[in-house]
Amino acid sequence: MTDNASTPKTTASVPFDRAFLDELLLRAGIDVLIVSSKHNIQYLMGEYRFFFFDQFDANGVSRYLPLLVYPRGRPEDALYVCHGLEEANEKELGKFWMDTVVAGTSVGAMDRAVEHLKRFGNGVRTVGLERAFIPADAEECLRLSLPNVQIVDALKPLETLRARKSPTELAYLREASERVVEAMLEVIGSHGAGTTKRELNDALRREEMLRGLSFEYCLIACGASFNRSPSNQPWQEGEILSLDSGGNYRGYIGDLCRMAILGEPDAELEDLLAEVDAVQQAARSPIRPGTPAGEIVRIAEETRRKSPHVSHVDFVAHGMGLVTHEAPRLIGRGSFPYPPDHIETPLAEGMVISIETTLKHPSRGLIKLEDTLAVTREGWESYGDTARGWNRASGP
Repeated sequence: MTDNASTPKTTASVPFDRAFLDELLLRAGIDVLIVSSKHNIQYLMGEYRFFFFDQFDANGVSRYLPLLVYPRGRPEDALYVCHGLEEANEKELGKFWMDTVVAGTSVGAMDRAVEHLKRFGNGVRTVGLERAFIPADAEECLRLSLPNVQIVDALKPLETLRARKSPTELAYLREASERVVEAMLEVIGSHGAGTTKRELNDALRREEMLRGLSFEYCLIACGASFNRSPSNQPWQEGEILSLDSGGNYRGYIGDLCRMAILGEPDAELEDLLAEVDAVQQAARSPIRPGTPAGEIVRIAEETRRKSPHVSHVDFVAHGMGLVTHEAPRLIGRGSFPYPPDHIETPLAEGMVISIETTLKHPSRGLIKLEDTLAVTREGWESYGDTARGWNRASGP
């Protein structure tokens, strides 16, 4: 496909950096991008997310499959394949900057996208898909309909596009982070001995929702146990509590971990949390524009190896935004293993990093801090950066 050098009339309404996306697609050799994930649909459509299918995808014998078809360099030829309810309601509200068509199934959605691609004739040689977010029947439909087109994964161009957050996105991440911590403190302060982990989880859900968040999850551990699933295990006097929760504000995730105790922490607990915080503070020190992102991990690991409990301490760092683990990707191990492709990538203003240090003490339990930091022009700023010590539960 030949890039269109003229400025299309729709350029002013495109809610993302079109020139940057076109550059990324050109580098990846992608002629046409077909976006299917809810988070990238939201990003490329200016915070749009169809409310009806926000919590589920199943739809009769198939599923809801929104598709945004974007020909490189030609936003005037972009197409959104949507559900009939979107066409009937959201279009009237001016939610779409591109033309739309309706489809009822995943195969039907891809059929409509293929019809659109055929308008460009032999100019379409390579199509970029989100391979992890496209159903098998839809991809098969594309391959059978356009057998001479090469299909490649569009993950990296899209995550690179999202890596540097706008001021609006940063404001959303700040709000999400601060509200998550506020909700945690309310739960800690209003629950006492005998409260189960499931009851604490449900209380945190309510408190986050009262603060305008969509509750995503709570990984919760108490006492000497490392198990972080909600359960009927009670929180007892003298025991520690770890709350690691994700709350979603307008699509952006606040993901933090704070510690609490029923009673007063003894000297050992104070020292253990200080060990965890020392790694967290070390991880902050190299954060500034231009620093290779992998320096965060390298310096944190240097401090971790000095810990008296080094064999029980783990450190993780990852990008934050519309997805809990997104670019920059820095560690290829842990609960979310993926290639650490951005170790040499320079940090840039607007990137957001989550840093988390966990100490699994054999007798005292799971002690963890997780913080969210935004790269600023001068260095970094931490969101929701309160309540990082031992928070005392008063109970009802």
